[in-house]
Amino acid sequence: MKFAVKRREAALDLYNVILGSFLFVSPWLFAFSAGPAREGAFVAGAVVVLVSMLAIAAFAEWEEWINLAIGCWLLASPFVLHFPHKAGMHVTIAVGATVTFLSLLELWLTHNPGWIEQGTAPDRRQDHRTGGR
Repeated sequence: MKFAVKRREAALDLYNVILGSFLFVSPWLFAFSAGPAREGAFVAGAVVVLVSMLAIAAFAEWEEWINLAIGCWLLASPFVLHFPHKAGMHVTIAVGATVTFLSLLELWLTHNPGWIEQGTAPDRRQDHRTGGR
């Protein structure tokens, strides 16, 4: 039996699952009218949840690229499809921006695995013998 490797970045995928679930139920929460806002929220929410759960179970970089593409589509879709519902537009843009940010962050963390351990912050302590010079 193969077990998934525990990764710190899996928490970001969990956040995406929550965001995708919220997007999926948002047409009911905010009473979207039938149309592109409603269908887009259902489809994009379901895909974000599915891809993020796959990333939690067995990580592959392409899953983050799919979430990034979906996040960018969510940012653009209200303008491309001319959403008639203002709340639908706001919810879609907010979720799209957050999914895009989380996907970019996870891709960056994947390609820079030891950035915390490198100690890039300068040492701010003063040397008492030289007076801080």
